[in-house]
Amino acid sequence: MILNDLLGNINIKKIFGKTDIDIKGLSYDSRKTEKDYIFFALNGVHNNGLEFIPQAISKGAICVISEQEIVDCKCTNIVVENVMETMSKVSAVFYDYPDKKLTVIGVTGTNGKTSVTYMTESVFKNLNIDIGVIGTISYRYANVVIEAPNTTPQSADLYKMMAEMVKLNIKYLIMEVSSHSIVLGRIYGIEFDIVVFTNLTQDHLDFHKTMDNYFNAKKMLFTSLHNNLKRNKKFAIINADDFYGEQLLEDTEINAVKISYSASYKKNNLFCVAKNIVLNSNNSSFELESTFGVSNVCVNHVGLHNIYNILAVFCICIAVGLKFETVIKQLKNITGAPGRLEIIKSKKDFSVIVDYAHTDDALKNILSAIKNLKPQKIITVFGCGGNRDKAKRPKMAKVACSMSDFVYITSDNPREEDPVEITKNVEIGAKEINKNNYKIVVDRKQAIQEAISKAKTNDVVLIAGKGHENYQIVGREKVHFDDREIAFDILNKN
Repeated sequence: MILNDLLGNINIKKIFGKTDIDIKGLSYDSRKTEKDYIFFALNGVHNNGLEFIPQAISKGAICVISEQEIVDCKCTNIVVENVMETMSKVSAVFYDYPDKKLTVIGVTGTNGKTSVTYMTESVFKNLNIDIGVIGTISYRYANVVIEAPNTTPQSADLYKMMAEMVKLNIKYLIMEVSSHSIVLGRIYGIEFDIVVFTNLTQDHLDFHKTMDNYFNAKKMLFTSLHNNLKRNKKFAIINADDFYGEQLLEDTEINAVKISYSASYKKNNLFCVAKNIVLNSNNSSFELESTFGVSNVCVNHVGLHNIYNILAVFCICIAVGLKFETVIKQLKNITGAPGRLEIIKSKKDFSVIVDYAHTDDALKNILSAIKNLKPQKIITVFGCGGNRDKAKRPKMAKVACSMSDFVYITSDNPREEDPVEITKNVEIGAKEINKNNYKIVVDRKQAIQEAISKAKTNDVVLIAGKGHENYQIVGREKVHFDDREIAFDILNKN
């Protein structure tokens, strides 16, 4: 495609060099740049894209797009106001607006995004409907599975994958939309058809600073629905039991059909509600009452948080046009995400569960679910990530220590922080509620070993925080570390 044809709606400050050149591809990673590519010099958390321009040019970049002039640039240099926004606009044109040819479903919220996307995928697959999925664990469509470096990928990657889905005749895409991706412009210009709000609890305040900022980032996804070039009906699916969900339901800026779901029958005008909920040790049942019908539902998932996830999935399925009876029939076979309330197989007379819970609210949800298993004792292992929201650390300790019989405070992904200092930050919460039912074991493997060694008949050991992750981030390096592997090896030693 000719460069000139890609620049129609770009806010350009200056152009140096030719623009009647043929572009073969797009890249923001100098290592992946090829001949006749555009290279976007993005500013990252740790690196400045300007530093990688020489490498990109040596790899064959024919054009560099940056926010400042590149002196002695050996190819065309286009200077723009916002390189992230520009990359999204150029990607849309280069890949021929694939989002306009898909039904794009976005799921946002602090907790539940991954489970909702996996569960929705499960329903669609059981109905032989092809769907692409982009989220925390992986990006997958047809037979393609790509490990996810970010919950929501950069726009150039996202548009490329959407274009590949269109070529494969996939009609639906469901994706997790992180607050970071909204603020940083990774989804800029993408036209969503259905957006889902699961909940909002404290997280990522290292980035957003305040809960209001965090909420406003999420809200941007919903207000973007008025950019309706498809001229179709848009849907906003919202958890009515969440404080911030209530605000979205009342917001007049959201130009969409609002669909509310709830596990409380105390509200009026609900699209669907779960009534008469029974939470068992290996399943959950409830009466689903909706605008489209009423039915008893039994699912192979435990915990109230999974009832909310399943209600969100039900609303998505109805919004895309599936029949009530069809959806209800599929709910009983729904499968969830790996590393979410995942029981590690062993012949021991106690249970070990791995879960991704890494906020105080998520930890509360999973511990509440475990209490329904009627264990003798609950032993919890958890830590908090480095270079992330410090305010949630003591809150997580309060939840863990108040809802567990014993807690091992350990390391998670320390990143560039001292893991010992992180555990001290966490410990503050336990001290504030006068709890001494904990031990600090900084080495995560040792903490898991001690927790399992401590377990007796009918106890449950919860290893929380990392779930599906198979690595730890120490400094800027990823090292292999999988809670599930370690727990399995410890449990099944001869």
